[in-house]
Amino acid sequence: MVLHLTWAFSIGFLTKMSDDGYRIFAGEMKVKDISACMEAFAPLAYQESYDNAGLICGSQEAEINSVLLSLDCTEAVVDEAIALGCKLIVSHHPIVFSGMKKITGRTYAERVIIKAIKNDIALYAAHTNLDHVEQGVNGAIAEKLGLKNTRVLAPRSGILRKLVTFCPVDKAAELRQALFAAGAGHIGNYDECSFNQEGFGTFRGNEISKPSVGEKLKTHQEKELKIEVIFSTEREGQILDALKKAHPYEEVAYDLYPLENSHPLVGSGLVGDLPEEAGEAAFLGRLKRVFRASVVRHTAFLGKNVRRVAVCGGSGSFLLGDAIASGAGVFVSADFKYHQFFDADNKIVIADIGHYETEQFTPQIFSDIIRKKFPIFAVHLSKINTNPVTYS
Repeated sequence: MVLHLTWAFSIGFLTKMSDDGYRIFAGEMKVKDISACMEAFAPLAYQESYDNAGLICGSQEAEINSVLLSLDCTEAVVDEAIALGCKLIVSHHPIVFSGMKKITGRTYAERVIIKAIKNDIALYAAHTNLDHVEQGVNGAIAEKLGLKNTRVLAPRSGILRKLVTFCPVDKAAELRQALFAAGAGHIGNYDECSFNQEGFGTFRGNEISKPSVGEKLKTHQEKELKIEVIFSTEREGQILDALKKAHPYEEVAYDLYPLENSHPLVGSGLVGDLPEEAGEAAFLGRLKRVFRASVVRHTAFLGKNVRRVAVCGGSGSFLLGDAIASGAGVFVSADFKYHQFFDADNKIVIADIGHYETEQFTPQIFSDIIRKKFPIFAVHLSKINTNPVTYS
């Protein structure tokens, strides 16, 4: 499927503002606009440490009038972009994953980079950061299977921070609202969460200070509230900006603390329930049809009906223990090795449907993200089947 929206650019002065303030104009659309759009949905802070998501090749300031979306970025996909006149390719898998010391065209990845640079095509990838958001890769799998009551299978830790600041009592409500508006204070299904404790602060301004309360060169005591809020790391910049703009003091006192708490809405895999129980063979048959899988590699059936299902796009064997602990009857993923199938230990059915098969809907996710922000921008879904695995 290819979405041809290029008619929008036949009018040279067509311009529009989206709901969140993005400007849409053929001559002024840049790579950074798509980058910002993608990262608002799947922040780069959510990617694994080994990953290489984000802009891989090209300039953020480069002007573009269309984008090509694909699961992988291969030479054939770059050729497709050239034919379509696309100056940006967004893929799930980054073409540069581990470090490159030379670019000589010896490998397919080096040839892709060379061809992209020669043709002024920028390459962008959203990989494990897209895996870790609920409506990303695993959300698409869960939706195709009709899973209800989904939750993250293995919530991620290390991406939450706590902000502690001190504010005059009569300005505290205004400051809290500014922090909430910037994205602080979200805990699971709740927002505007904070802790407040009353006390007093002391300070003395020097001769060039401009205190909002008290007088310079005199020690002042002020009744204050200690305000604590948590936030996700990718929002740190905008939250600190909001703090400094909304706080009445000339010099703002605040502390930042890293938290080990897991983020309930960010992490690996999903688990949810089928609307109705299904037999194991019937469920695997449905898997083959829905995901157009040539084969399903699976462990022995346990003779139980399936209600709860765990899923992980791509290589998900590391989540097997979490899938078992969740009470799932089947774990749908890919890339299991021979000995890893033994680890199911008659506690769950592993259903390996293939790496490509679990992630094949990723380009459509990209399309939905971009078109929501830029409804008149030209979006193309690649027609290239990049699956390197074939079955005979």
